[in-house]
Amino acid sequence: MSPSRQTPRREQEYREPGKLSPALASIYSDVLRRNPGETEFHQAVFEVLETLAPVLEARPEYLDTKLVERVCEPERQIMFRVPWQDDSGEIHVNRGFRIEFNSALGPYKGGLRFHPSVNLGIVKFLGFEQVFKNALTGLSIGAGKGGSDFDPKGRSDSEVMRFCQSFMAELHRHLGEHTDVPAGDIGVGGREIGYLFGQYRRLTNRWEAGVLTGKGLEWGGSQVRTEATGYGNVLFTLEMLRARKEDLQGQQVVVSGSGNVAIYTIEKAQALGAHVLTCSDSQGYIVDEKGINLDLLKEIKEGERGRVADYAERRGASARYVTDGRVWDVPCDVALPSATQNELDEDAAWTLVRNGVRAVSEGANMPTTPAAVRVLREAGVAFGPGKAANAGGVATSGLEMRQNAERDSWSFDHTEERLTQIMRDIHTSCHETAERYGFPGDYVAGANIAGLERVADAMLAQGLV
Repeated sequence: MSPSRQTPRREQEYREPGKLSPALASIYSDVLRRNPGETEFHQAVFEVLETLAPVLEARPEYLDTKLVERVCEPERQIMFRVPWQDDSGEIHVNRGFRIEFNSALGPYKGGLRFHPSVNLGIVKFLGFEQVFKNALTGLSIGAGKGGSDFDPKGRSDSEVMRFCQSFMAELHRHLGEHTDVPAGDIGVGGREIGYLFGQYRRLTNRWEAGVLTGKGLEWGGSQVRTEATGYGNVLFTLEMLRARKEDLQGQQVVVSGSGNVAIYTIEKAQALGAHVLTCSDSQGYIVDEKGINLDLLKEIKEGERGRVADYAERRGASARYVTDGRVWDVPCDVALPSATQNELDEDAAWTLVRNGVRAVSEGANMPTTPAAVRVLREAGVAFGPGKAANAGGVATSGLEMRQNAERDSWSFDHTEERLTQIMRDIHTSCHETAERYGFPGDYVAGANIAGLERVADAMLAQGLV
C-alpha cells in the first residue's frame, strides 16, 4: 500500500503492553502504574523496551537481577519551590526539578531546561534518554536532567539572575563535580549558566569549575560546546549516509527550529556541502531557495532574539515565511528535527517519505513520535535517534569536565576533532550492535541496546544498586 493510502493510526497504539513480550510488557505496565500521567516518560521507556527482547534472551541475567526495572527507575527525584521577585516587586513561585537517574558510569550529567512546559514527566523522559545517550559517548558520566517551569523569555537580565540565584539556593546541595554536573538546555544558555555558577560559588565558597558545563571560555568553558549538539547530529547523519555509500554534498536539507541546535546544525551541514532550505520557530517557518543565510539568522536569533519572520523580511525574494502547514512539507533528501519533542508526527513522516527523504536524524530530544519512527524505519529511511545523534552536546560537556579536572584548555580544532571521533564511534557502536542482535541498519535498536549494555554491565559489577 502506498504511503498516501495508509490509514492514520493512533500514536498510543504503538505503546500498548500487548505489543511487547510478556516479561517486557510486565515491566512497562509497572512503569505506567508507578508514573501516572507522565506520557513523555512512558513513550521514552516504551521505545527502549520494544527493542530489548533479543537482548533478554541472550542475557538472561538482566531479567534475573531486574536490571531493566532498575534502569527505568531514577536513583533520586528532587522537586522544590523556587520563589523570586520581578523588577516591579511582584513575587512569583516556580517549581524546580532535578532527576538524578543513573550514576553507574560516573557523576550524574545532563542539562537544565527553563520552559513553561517543564514538569516531572518531561524531566524524567529527558533523564531516561540521557542514560543511554551518555553511555554511548564512552565517557565516564552518569545521567540526570533538571529544570523549571520558569520562562526566561521576555525577562530582564536582573529577573533571570534573581530566579537563577533562588533556583541554585536549593539545587546546590545536590551538586558537585564528583556528584552531579548540570549543563544548559532549552532556556538555559551562557547567561543563565553564569548566574547559576556565581551563586553556587558564593554558597559553597569553592571554585569548582567542573560542577557546571557550558561555562564562558574565560572561566572554564570549552571550545565547540556551543556548536556541539548541532555539529554532532550532522556528523552522525554523515556517517549514516556513508554506510549507504552516500554523502551530504549537494543534499537538500530541511531543519526545524532556530535556536542553538538548529543554527549549528545548519552551519555544519552547509560546511559539508549540503543545501539547507529551512528553519522555523513556534509561529511559522522559512523556506529560502538560495539556502539559509546563516549570518543573517545568527544576527536575528542570537543578537536580537528575534523571530524567523524577521529573517524573511530582511532576506528578500528568495525567502518566504509560512504560517500554515509544517516545515516537513518541504521536499528534501535529509530532515533534521532540531526544535522540541514530538514535533514530527506520523502524517509528517508519510509526507517526508512521499517526497523522497533518505535520512532523518534527531537534533532535539525525542522530536519524532513513535508512529513516525515506525513509518520511517519501515520505509527504509536511515533514522538517527536522538540518544545517539544528538549526543555531541553531552560529549563536549564531558570534554569540558576533563579540561576542568586538568586545569587545561583545548583549541577549537582539537576539541572538534575529539567530538568528530566520538560521533563516529557512537555510529559504529550503534551500527555493529544492531547487526549483532539481528536489526541490520536499525539505529534505534542499536542505540538502545548498546547504551543499555554499558550501563547494565556496570550495575551488575557494582552489586545491587
